[in-house]
Amino acid sequence: MTLQDMDPRIVRYGELQPCRTAFIDAHTPGSDQKENFTIIGGGVSESTDQHVHIAQPIGFNIGAAGQPPKCRNSLHSHRTAEVFFVLKGRWRFFWGRWGTAGEVVLEEGDIFNIPTGIFRGFENIGDDYGMIMAILGGDDAGGGVIWAPQVIEDAQDHGLVLGENGKLYDSKKGQTLPDGIKPMKLLTEEELKAFPEPATRDVVPRHVARYNDLCALADRTPVLVIGEDGVLPDKPGFEVALATRGSSTTDTHRHDRPSVLMPVKGHWRVVWEGGQDTLAPGDTMLVPGDLEHTAYPSMTGDAALYHIVATDDPAGPTWRV
Repeated sequence: MTLQDMDPRIVRYGELQPCRTAFIDAHTPGSDQKENFTIIGGGVSESTDQHVHIAQPIGFNIGAAGQPPKCRNSLHSHRTAEVFFVLKGRWRFFWGRWGTAGEVVLEEGDIFNIPTGIFRGFENIGDDYGMIMAILGGDDAGGGVIWAPQVIEDAQDHGLVLGENGKLYDSKKGQTLPDGIKPMKLLTEEELKAFPEPATRDVVPRHVARYNDLCALADRTPVLVIGEDGVLPDKPGFEVALATRGSSTTDTHRHDRPSVLMPVKGHWRVVWEGGQDTLAPGDTMLVPGDLEHTAYPSMTGDAALYHIVATDDPAGPTWRV
């Protein structure tokens, strides 16, 4: 496979195309400056404005969220895994019906396998524009987003209505619900009882891994971060590993299915049968299945790379704490 063949499978950080109207809180003060990116797969955007960089289904989705300081993403839930690692900045993640059940602050390189079935939100608490990269379980990412009722109500006050078809309609643009399409129903109080309210002590030990700890564990061989025997034990339909300078190798390997390379620190030389290229932090590379390849740091300094590959496990609820 030549470099020309591989180029459409590489999405550069500087070439990411944001959507500023991706979700129902796009007009809600405090959330109206966020940007959503769909990198691989269909994603979960509710807007037809969303640009998809690589539409190929690979068993999971890759996306990202970019936000200026003090901007937050509203409380929502997913039916399959939602994993974030911090690429740039400092972020506060919070969860629960009102976002008060628990919270954790993540720094660059930290990773969070958020339990399914709980309402979660996040905000940039750093001093500059921040970026978090996301992995969503399943080709259809669980069928979309489940919003806390107050998020839908707040959005209506600012001109956005979510249809029962999962699409947004903006009254500021003169849009109305199509004939036969009703507004998305709010969850009832009885339905809300099914959404857990775990405390921080119940979530962090099994669902958060710190970058420095992972680098220490990956000093000789890559560390399995998310997987049945991972640092964060789970079987969400994919595995996540972290490689560092000490655990990288020029020896090639292959997978029987597509895999994804996502540098978090340093520049990485990727070599495959027929070509090579260099990835920087924020770049995303989709490696075809059965292609011999390897990745190793191309410059001195701190270097780490997340590697994701689908498994035969069905996408579904994360393992409970």
